[in-house]
Amino acid sequence: MTRQHRITIEPNPKRVRVVFNGRVVADTTRALTMNEAGHPPVQYIPREDADMSLMERTDHMTHCPFKSDASYFTIRADGRVAENAVWTYEEPYPGVAAIKDHLAFYPDRVDRIEEL
Repeated sequence: MTRQHRITIEPNPKRVRVVFNGRVVADTTRALTMNEAGHPPVQYIPREDADMSLMERTDHMTHCPFKSDASYFTIRADGRVAENAVWTYEEPYPGVAAIKDHLAFYPDRVDRIEEL
């Protein structure tokens, strides 16, 4: 018997803002909320709604059997650094294609992720 791994992606009706070192690094009304079995909900924010000038791509990569390969970014803002605090699936699998060109942030590596 094959066990199903459930992932849902829904538009978040709220404004989502990510703050790091007192600066807004992402601010959107177009976030997608991913609910994945066994994990807390994750907000995926369009890259266009993030300050990419504060993000530096790293060599770190991970693989998810349900989403594909993740690439990572470090945030640098006013002398503070959060290593590999941001991840993205640049070529996600078809079942999660909606998260292409979106970023997700580790809540414990930024000041806060707000839903307003």
